[in-house]
Amino acid sequence: MGMTITEKIIAAHSEDTHVHPGELVEVEVDMALANDITAPLSIRELEKHGIDRIADPARITLVADHNTPSKDIASAENVALMRNFARRHNIPYFFEGGEVGIEHVLLPERGLVIPGDLVVGADSHTCTYGALGAFSTGMGSTDIAGAWALGRTWLKVPESIKFLYRGDKRSFITGKDLILYTIGEIGVDGARYCAMEFCGPVISSLSMDERFTMANMAIEAGAKNGIMEADHATLEYVSATGTTRKPVVYTSDTDAEWKNVFQINTSFIEPQVALPHLPENTRSVYSIPRTEISQSVIGSCTNGRIDDLRMAASVLKGRSVHPGVRLYIFPGSPSVLLQAEKEGLVKVFLTAGAVLCPPSCGPCLGGHLGVLAAGERSISTTNRNFVGRMGHPKSEVYLSNPFVAAASAVKGYITTPDQL
Repeated sequence: MGMTITEKIIAAHSEDTHVHPGELVEVEVDMALANDITAPLSIRELEKHGIDRIADPARITLVADHNTPSKDIASAENVALMRNFARRHNIPYFFEGGEVGIEHVLLPERGLVIPGDLVVGADSHTCTYGALGAFSTGMGSTDIAGAWALGRTWLKVPESIKFLYRGDKRSFITGKDLILYTIGEIGVDGARYCAMEFCGPVISSLSMDERFTMANMAIEAGAKNGIMEADHATLEYVSATGTTRKPVVYTSDTDAEWKNVFQINTSFIEPQVALPHLPENTRSVYSIPRTEISQSVIGSCTNGRIDDLRMAASVLKGRSVHPGVRLYIFPGSPSVLLQAEKEGLVKVFLTAGAVLCPPSCGPCLGGHLGVLAAGERSISTTNRNFVGRMGHPKSEVYLSNPFVAAASAVKGYITTPDQL
């Protein structure tokens, strides 16, 4: 019996030549990351057990992206703890201040994750790196502490589900719409502890930024990881990062075992909106009643890359944000912000009346820089719309692609560019 991409990567990082779903294996870790919310927990766990040794400083990344710039004393203390830990152990990849970006945007840009890698992170959206053809998954902070100390961790090999996308794409359809539609079809537990392998001609046609978006939201279907086969576009992206590491490209065998196979005809998919309070509560934007908004958020580890900002700017150019709406733009990294400025996108945003925020997670988790009050409603390019996710428990979050979020900011209610 053959293996899937996920199984091959796990096998390559273990002492086995072949692994199968359900098997418990110990694996070598290429990168273990954490942020300013989760890293302090890992650091304190090591201190609690008197562990003052880490396996490989170059295989640790610490990113102060959630509450940056520090919003209060507690946030500042967390970053200080990370900073001191990085200095004590000579960890080269610690990002704060002007270098900081959203971790899941920053690491691929810097070439810190490449095809064939096995990556774990103390953040559920670590699954983003599957767009590169890497196995990547979120773990608890205690497990990350163990990975730091040992350079290894254990995994249960997940079953794999294949998602095959064929057909045309309508106007304003992006990777975000494909993954929202998919989650709507299978539910938030439809891929529980499984590998979601995205493939087909439609996936091959997507930009890397859109692929990151799809892999990022695999966790919203309960998946252990999302993954795609690395192709020419992937290798070009990796080469442009300047990494000296050599990618390892895996493909799923023709006789690999699949838990299920879903074939999705994209020709019929319209721009999607996930209504409160679950990502599976998806609808075509054209089918929902007029829904007025207080806020629009464009950014996050899901849609904060340069392609996403280009989409938003194409809608906002020559238009103004509705007087009753706050529009927040969160570039995913300093390089994304620099490129947006170079292309004139920043001027478009500011002229339209948007608020340009520093590269960070911002309001995605209800931390700061755009938290909602009771009764307010936001359209957002983020990945979760749980109760209270972006602020008050009596606020509402609707998920969409950047085209829809920008058009809605202009009109004051949820809509698409073709309805402006």
